[in-house]
Amino acid sequence: MSVMLTLILVVQMLSALAMIGLILIQHGKGADMGAAFGSGGSGSLFGATGGANFMSRTTAVLAVVFFVCTLALAYFSNLSPTSSGSVLEGAAVTAPAVVDSSPAAQIPGNAPVAKPDNSVPPVPVK
Repeated sequence: MSVMLTLILVVQMLSALAMIGLILIQHGKGADMGAAFGSGGSGSLFGATGGANFMSRTTAVLAVVFFVCTLALAYFSNLSPTSSGSVLEGAAVTAPAVVDSSPAAQIPGNAPVAKPDNSVPPVPVK
C-alpha cells in the first residue's frame, strides 16, 4: 500500500510541476489579438492558433490527473483503520517548562542564580 501511495504522490507532483510550466509559457488573452494580425504568429512553433489549443488541452489533462491523484490520496489515507488521521498522534508529549514568574526574573539581564543542592551531604575525602 505504501508503494502505491508513493507512486500516486510522485504522479501528482510531476503533474503539478508540468502544469505550472505549461501555464507559465502560455500567452495571455491579449497576445491572441496580436497573433491574429500577424505579429509574431509565423515565429511560433505551432502556428498562430495551434499552440494555444495544444497547450490549453494539455493543461486541462494535467489538471484532471492532478485532481484524480488528490482524490486517490484522500481516499487511501482514510482507508486505513489504524490511522486516526492526525499527524500529532505520534508526537511525544513533553512536560511544559517551568517559568520563573518572580519580578526579578522578568528584568532583562538578570540571570537566574543556581542554588546548591543541600539535600545530599558531600562525600568525605580520605
